[in-house]
Amino acid sequence: MLKKVIIIPDSFKGSLSSAEAAGILNDVILQKEGHETLCVPMADGGEGSTDCIIKAMGGVIKKTKVHAPDSRIITARYGITLNKTAVVEIAESSGITKVEDNSAPDATTYGFGELILKCLDEGLKDFLLCLGGSATTDCGCGMAAALGIKFLDASGQAFVPTGRTLKKVAEIDTSEIDKRIWQSRFTVMSDVENPLFGPLGAACIYGPQKGATKDEVAMLDAGLMHISNVCRRAGFKDPGSVKGAGAAGGAGYGCVAFLNATIESGIDAMLDICHFDEALRNTAYIVTGEGKLDEQSFMGKVIGGIRKRSMGKPLYVFCGRNEVPEERLKSLGITAIEIAPGVPAEESIKHAEKYLREAATAFLKENPEL
Repeated sequence: MLKKVIIIPDSFKGSLSSAEAAGILNDVILQKEGHETLCVPMADGGEGSTDCIIKAMGGVIKKTKVHAPDSRIITARYGITLNKTAVVEIAESSGITKVEDNSAPDATTYGFGELILKCLDEGLKDFLLCLGGSATTDCGCGMAAALGIKFLDASGQAFVPTGRTLKKVAEIDTSEIDKRIWQSRFTVMSDVENPLFGPLGAACIYGPQKGATKDEVAMLDAGLMHISNVCRRAGFKDPGSVKGAGAAGGAGYGCVAFLNATIESGIDAMLDICHFDEALRNTAYIVTGEGKLDEQSFMGKVIGGIRKRSMGKPLYVFCGRNEVPEERLKSLGITAIEIAPGVPAEESIKHAEKYLREAATAFLKENPEL
C-alpha cells in the first residue's frame, strides 16, 4: 500500500514561492519507493495567496495598473475564481516588495482600493481580501479614498491619509463611496490577530519590519489611535472589538469599517478551500516549511494553522532558520529541519533551492522509516 504524504509549505520569503518549495520537496519524496504525495502550496492571506487560491478553486489571474505604496504606477495581479469570486491580495499592490523609495510612514494602500475598484468594474460582488506583507500603516484609508470615501482635515480639505497624516483626519465623509460596495460581500483573510494599536498593535509589532524607526513607530501608533477615535465618532465599529484589526498596518480594521467586511483566519480559510481535513485521511505524515520558524509561526500563520488541524499526524518543518527551542517544538509535535545550518542568511536565501533539496534528501536518508 502506498504511503501518502501531504506536502504543504508556505513560501520561503525572498527566495522560494510556496509552489517552488512544494515542487522541490515533492521531487525528493517521490524518489522513495512506495510513496504518493499531495502537493498543496499554501499561504495564509499573505504574499502568494492569490496563486494558492486560484490553484485550489480554479480561475484566472489578471493584471492591471495601480499605485504602489510609494505612489509609483506598477502592474498588480488579481484573481477571479470559477465561481466569480474576486481575489485581491494587498501584497500585490501595497506590499513591502513593491516599494522602491521606502518610507514606512508615507506608504499608502490606495492601489489596494484601485484593485477592488477594478474588480467591481468587472461586475464581481464576492471578494476574498488577502491581508499580509503590506508596506503600509494607514488603517486602509488609502484604499477607502480610492473607493470614494473622503477624509477631511480641520479646515474641511479632503486628502488621502498615510500613516504620517492619520492624526490630521478630523472628519470622514462616506456620501460619495462607490455604491457597489454595499451590494458586495467582502471576506478578509488575515495572517495575524493583532489589535489596531497599542503594544501589540500594527505599528509596534510590524512597523520596524517595514523600516519604521522608534520615533516613527510611536507616531504611527498615535495615528492609528487617533483615526480609530474619529471612526468611532463617525459611527463605525469599535476597533477594539475587531480581532485582526491590526492586519496589514490596520487595513484589517479599515476593511471592516469601510467595506463592512468580516475577518477570518487566513490559514483556516485556505485549508478549507484546499479541503485539507479530507486530504488528511490515511496520510502518513505532513511536510511543510517556511523561511524562518519562530513564535510568530504559531500566531495565525501557516505552520500554526496546519499543526492545529493535523490530527496528531507527524509534522516535519523545513526552514531557513529555526528560532524555536527544541522542547517547545517537541511539545507541539513538530520536527524542524534547518536547510542550511551555519550558512550565512544571504547565501542560504540565494541558493535556497539547492539547500532545500539537499536537506530533504539527507533527512529522508537519515530517517528510512518515513
